[in-house]
Amino acid sequence: MKRQPLKWDENKTNVVRLRLDAAFFFERAVRSLDKHHYDKALKYFRLAVEKEPQNAVNHCNLAGILSEVGRYRESNEVLQTVLADVDSTLYECHFYMANNAANMDHFEEAEEHLLSYLEEDPDGEFAEEAEEMLDMLSFELGRQARQPQMTREDWVKRHEEARLDLEEGRFAKAIAVLKDIVCDYPEFLAARNNLALAYYYMGKLEDAIQTVEAVLAIDASNLHALCNLAVLYEQAREGEQQKQLIASLKKIVPLHKEHMYKLATTMGVLGEHDIAYREFRRLVRVESDPEPSLYHYAAVAAYHLGEIEKARQYWTHLLSVDNNSKVARFYLQMLSQWTKERKKRPHIEYHYQLPFMELIYKSFDTLPMAIAELPLFRAMAAWLLYNGEEDERLRIIRLYGWMGDEEAEHILRKFLISREENMLLKQTALLALTQGGAAAPYRVWNKGEEHIVDSLPMAKASYQWEKVLDCCLSRMKNDYTKRQIRDAQVLWFTLIQYHDPLPPIRKEEGWAAAIEYLVAKKHGIPATQIQLAQKYRISSSTISKKVQVIERDVPIDGGVFT
Repeated sequence: MKRQPLKWDENKTNVVRLRLDAAFFFERAVRSLDKHHYDKALKYFRLAVEKEPQNAVNHCNLAGILSEVGRYRESNEVLQTVLADVDSTLYECHFYMANNAANMDHFEEAEEHLLSYLEEDPDGEFAEEAEEMLDMLSFELGRQARQPQMTREDWVKRHEEARLDLEEGRFAKAIAVLKDIVCDYPEFLAARNNLALAYYYMGKLEDAIQTVEAVLAIDASNLHALCNLAVLYEQAREGEQQKQLIASLKKIVPLHKEHMYKLATTMGVLGEHDIAYREFRRLVRVESDPEPSLYHYAAVAAYHLGEIEKARQYWTHLLSVDNNSKVARFYLQMLSQWTKERKKRPHIEYHYQLPFMELIYKSFDTLPMAIAELPLFRAMAAWLLYNGEEDERLRIIRLYGWMGDEEAEHILRKFLISREENMLLKQTALLALTQGGAAAPYRVWNKGEEHIVDSLPMAKASYQWEKVLDCCLSRMKNDYTKRQIRDAQVLWFTLIQYHDPLPPIRKEEGWAAAIEYLVAKKHGIPATQIQLAQKYRISSSTISKKVQVIERDVPIDGGVFT
């Protein structure tokens, strides 16, 4: 039968062009490996390298198959090329080269590569295997294998300490350390990025921008630097440049989880909540065990987009994985309240904590009244009064005394007649009412009945005495139980009651240390006055004098600690 010639129809357009790119050859190589066709796999990996010579993964795949077929020297040549021309920070290449060298019985060369790997990346993926391999080489070398000189360990540790300083607000200290690290290791971009943040927090905007630009001069696609620059442009009022940069950032879809998180948080801070929501949702999906904070961030992004039910779902899920989350309980309650009242919803920050919480533990003298009058601040205070830890509730009560307005007085008076609350909190509320100028009488529910209090057996406590309690509780927080800290609060309050007028204060540390000493003594805790003097940085004689005053004037043995 005669075969008919094929006819070409120029009008047809459904012809698919075969794209012979690196991905195509990589896929063919993997298929060949699955079938144990190593010669074909080697050919395809070489073609993938030719198509994308700057892709380190292609080179490593080629080196791997060369090693698999016993061509160890060629494998190491490829790995050397990676370090020299493609990515000098791909330190695992040293580990691979060590294996190749060992297979060629070049044990000293293997030792050198292992030492290089451990010195460059002491916490790397293969660090444990590299250390085991060094031990094995000892037998082959006929001597004890050399140990890596952790030349980078100290500055990596210093970088972590500087990062912690940054998180805890010690910006000047962080800057000094990070500048040294950047000077010694200019290619360590994480230190440069953190240095830029430190400058930003110190208000040194120009220094921050210059530091970020130095990072981008080394790595123009560094996502951390690009995100930092977008935030800095906001502060520098570089509107047009920021607009262009944000437009570029919006097009990025990161693959690494760390980059997803950085992009999401940056977009959230800049008000680009759609991108923040996209990335936080991706993180929730790809994380095998997401941090509770991720659900909160996704909820905040959804909230700002008006996706209230989605926000509710994320906060509800957060509560299911962390049933102690005050953040989830607060916002779920507020969502219901805001929906019911149909009021304008307040702005919520991307912080996994109650709003304004950092201000609660600062001196009230430094708290701007404009902040205290914000509806969200008031909502947080009212919620925390009944739902917080006892030290938080005491702080909120005293905050209301500092506010001293009609709303604060109403909340405190209502608190006094609550049937569930303990008398320590109510005594503090009485003190707060007097500080706020609320007139007697006061109605107080105690021991199953209501009492009318016409006056208080105490002088109006100065805010310096408030600082005594703050000082004492902050120093005791990590060393004592909740019961013991409660006893310190009771002793402070009793001291206030039994002094009219209150003694003047030069340094609150003296009275705070005396209270801690008496609580420790009551509970049999071996805390001497000399030890506490060192802890509070005062003299032991100061503590002794204050202890004598308290023991003389306050009926401690008569039931203060009950």
